[in-house]
Order: sequence, then C-alpha cells, then structure tokens
Amino acid sequence: MQSPLSLCLFAPEHVAHRLRSIFQGDRHHLSSFQALDDFCAFLEDKPERIDCLLVYYEVNSLPVLNRLYEQGRLLPIILLEPSPSALAKTTNEHPTIVYHNAEIHLPESQWSELPTVVDRAIAHYLHLGPLCTLPNQRETIPAPIVDESSQSFLLLQQRRLADKLKERLGYLGVYYKRKPSHFYRNFSPQEKQEYLEDLSSQYREITLSYFSNEGTVNDLLDQFVNQAFFADLAISQILEIHMELMDEFSQHLKLEGRSEEVLLDYRLVLIDILAHLGEMYRRSIPREDIPFDVYYQTD
Repeated sequence: MQSPLSLCLFAPEHVAHRLRSIFQGDRHHLSSFQALDDFCAFLEDKPERIDCLLVYYEVNSLPVLNRLYEQGRLLPIILLEPSPSALAKTTNEHPTIVYHNAEIHLPESQWSELPTVVDRAIAHYLHLGPLCTLPNQRETIPAPIVDESSQSFLLLQQRRLADKLKERLGYLGVYYKRKPSHFYRNFSPQEKQEYLEDLSSQYREITLSYFSNEGTVNDLLDQFVNQAFFADLAISQILEIHMELMDEFSQHLKLEGRSEEVLLDYRLVLIDILAHLGEMYRRSIPREDIPFDVYYQTD
C-alpha cells in the first residue's frame, strides 16, 4: 500500500473546507490550521514529517515563511492564490518568489488540480540546492544559514520525498520532472559562471573527502549529481571540472617536489560521479507504458 502524503494547510476555514473535498481518499493526509500560532507550532515541532505545505497566499502567511526560510527549513510548497480581486485587497506587492525557488503559485481557478500539483511541487523541490536564494527579496530577507543542520535537513527531506514519489509515480515520475528553464544551456552567462563555480567548489570538497572516513561524502556526491542532472549538464562539463582541479593539484605537488601519481587515484571520484549521473540520465528516458503528461509537466 502506498504511503499517504502528509499535507499541512494554512488557510481560512472556507478554503480548508473546499480543499478537504478535493483531498478525499487515502492518498493524502491533510492537517489544516486557521490560527497562525497553531500552524507555526505544528511546523516547528517536526517539520521533517511534512511532505508539502499548502498556504493561502495573503500578508499574514508571509512572516512564517520568512522565518522558515531564515532557519534553512525548506519544504515543498504550493501557494494558493485567491481570485485577483481578493489578492489585491490582502497584499500591496506580489513578489514572484516568497519562500524558495521551487515554490508553486496556484490560482484559485486551478485548485481542483491540487492532487496532481502536489506531486509536481515535490518534484520541483528535488531541484533545490543548499545555496538557493530569493532573488526578488535579497534586500529584505537574508539568505538561509547554510550550516550542517540546514544542509542535512534539505538532503534528508529530498531523499525521503524522492522515495515517496518513486513509490507513487515510478522512478521516471520523480526524475523526469525537470524544467528547461533550469537547464545549464538556458542560463545567462553570469548564471553559468556562478553555477560552475558552485559545482567546482562542491567537486573539490568531494574529492578531498572521498578517501576519508567521514560519512558526509555520500551526501555531498548525491547533491552534486542531483544538481548536475536537473541542470541537464553535459558529461564533458564535469570532465572539464575534474581536469581543472587535477591541474591545480598537480601544480601544488610540483611545488612541493612530490610525485603526481597520487592524482591517478582521484579518477575513482570521477568514475563514481559519472556512473551515478549516467544512471539517472538512462532512467530519465521516457518509457512507453507511462503517459508523457504524468511525469513531465511545466509551470
């Protein structure tokens, strides 16, 4: 039997009543809150048990999302937008992003599609890296503190939810929901540079930790592979990152008068990463027995 998705709703009672009728059945478990204090207490108790947030988009909901963001507690989310006239009454400004880059804004006319959109929100959440930002609110909301606990929370949530989506939709249902706007080839020149710098930094950290006894290297490797996959990064780009790092190490070894043979061992890092990434690309090839629109949807 499939595990139900745990949904946490913050919305007025009339909205909660409407959504309860949409989420009938055993595929979802809906916990709804009208009081902000109760909603915050539920989130802060055990946020890792929540599979997706459903938040009625109004000014009263923004402080708690800002608080979660600042704490590095990022969860899949759907912002339920009321009718345009109602939205205009509740907020003076309508930022494009209010929580994180993988959030979904759903207009009231599409609320009936929520069961499907929940799966899409979780799939988008799998794109998130630990350094995600809010480009439209940099002046008012600080970037989340990317400490070990925040990174661990995100990685564990992504892994747990990936398993749930795999169970519900099949492996392709999880990993083929990629957005072309997130592909490396569609980045601006500045975005490409920042992306490669971040990826190169991660690759360096993986390489330096690969032969140690630290248990974090597998999480680092998984995060690297996920980011490369969702950006549809070419294998040749990863080879280039590897060669540039090996050239840098080689220069240091020469200055120290040491042999460069040790660098041959680091081919295992490259092989490991390419094997994982190649498997993800292989599994992302559409299968004939899964309708295309089930596992590939755009905003």
